[in-house]
Amino acid sequence: MARTQRADLHQRADALLDAAARLLAETGPRGLRIDRVAKYAGVGKGTVYLHWASREHLLLAVGAREAAAMYRALIAAIHADPAEAALHRCLRRLYLEAMRRPILRSIFITDEADLAAFANQPARAELAQTKLIASDDHLAALRDHRLLDRGLDLSDIDTAAQAIAYGFFAATPMLDGDTDPDLEHRADLLAEVVRRSFEPAKTPAPQRYAAAAPQVTDAFERLATQFDRIAYGTAAD
Repeated sequence: MARTQRADLHQRADALLDAAARLLAETGPRGLRIDRVAKYAGVGKGTVYLHWASREHLLLAVGAREAAAMYRALIAAIHADPAEAALHRCLRRLYLEAMRRPILRSIFITDEADLAAFANQPARAELAQTKLIASDDHLAALRDHRLLDRGLDLSDIDTAAQAIAYGFFAATPMLDGDTDPDLEHRADLLAEVVRRSFEPAKTPAPQRYAAAAPQVTDAFERLATQFDRIAYGTAAD
């Protein structure tokens, strides 16, 4: 595909995703409809379908664009302070980033039927594999630089840490509704549970985080790029 054509597709996709994001902010996931997105963007419905095959696919794309931005915010934080590569600090930052982004938050609190349709999108299959590889690479880097408890298996850490984080994500809407007066405190609780469960009792030397950081940021950049591909399709290449 010619570079100019790809840039035009990317620009059009961004405009449509912006329209979908505005609609999500106003109505939540249940109000997201192709015809309404097309009207917001000033195009016909067929133009939307050129990029995404269904409403659920579009919802996934909107969330993917936000997720890519979320992971790049994490990457920037690790560049600024390599200690952010620690498992507990990564999960803390991702929790705050997700809960402070209205689009991602709206997806987390959608009803079960919409969430199931969203989760079952075919485009998620490759993403799930990329996320697994990124998580494996992150944990391997931490293990190699003695930033995890040596007595624990990496797959067990991954499973347990995800379950802990999911519990905090799932509990947030039930605790606060539309407000977040204690969001920072809950993020600190999440970080402390993860730190105590999987990391050395004695704080590691800063040099160990600095040594692990490049591998960690590389893993997260690959994941962000995969989210871009889901959001933009061929326009992301």
